Amino acid sequence: MLGPNRYGKAETRLVRVHRDGDTHGLVDFNVSVALSGDLAATHLTGDNSHVLPTDSMKNTVYAFAKQHGVAEPETFALLLARHFVETQDHVDSARVIVESFAWDRLGPHSFQRRGDHTRTTVVTVTRETTQVVSGVTGLVLMNTTASEFHGFVKDRYTTLPETTERILATAVDAKWRHLSDTADWDKSFQGALDAMTNAFVNTYSLSLQQTLLSMGTAVLSSRPELAEVRLALPNKHHYLVDLSPFGLANDNEVFIAGDRPYGLIEGTVTRDDVPPASAEWYL
Repeated sequence: MLGPNRYGKAETRLVRVHRDGDTHGLVDFNVSVALSGDLAATHLTGDNSHVLPTDSMKNTVYAFAKQHGVAEPETFALLLARHFVETQDHVDSARVIVESFAWDRLGPHSFQRRGDHTRTTVVTVTRETTQVVSGVTGLVLMNTTASEFHGFVKDRYTTLPETTERILATAVDAKWRHLSDTADWDKSFQGALDAMTNAFVNTYSLSLQQTLLSMGTAVLSSRPELAEVRLALPNKHHYLVDLSPFGLANDNEVFIAGDRPYGLIEGTVTRDDVPPASAEWYL
């Protein structure tokens, strides 16, 4: 029996230049669209009478970028998702995912790609509800002290020593659900980002789990427009190098940056009094 399904056009690369006078604006998006609804026939019999071609979705992204301009990723994603639900009778739900790549201005028409993180947006529009999820991925953070790890379970396979002094590093993948579909999206994003970063900096960590809760709590405490925060924090391990063969002491100064495997800490921080999500959303 056919279960839940969707289809769409993934990763449409969009660069929009706003040529307003001599000083230009630049927006760089990666847009993915997925539609679901009355689509059983195309799976069961190959009847495509309810199927909007994915090529049409791609073309819509580009046409809307020209017709409506492009500002915040949430605004553009809402515009696209509502369009597909309103114009396609057989579509019950549209999900639009946007990755936004930031560029720093170097001059009136010159820019430098910023590589420290990627802003993300997931908008889901149905005929009854709208849900906006914003987030960030690839935000690499490190504390070179103020982190310990001890008192953990030990079994016959445990070799990890306890420590009261370690590097704590992670690459944050976080998403937060908005309570409504209207907001100052840029201000909200920057506020959530600042709250997470400040919590990481100012938390004396006895575990990465403790740091995760501190980061999520800081976001909700500072951003009343948000309902919940989901975080995935890979533990980017740093191992002390044994310098004793060279007659050298290593007083927590020289490390190997581990690649994989790595610990992965995931968790959700939510308000007690908010309605549940109207659509699935994942990290």
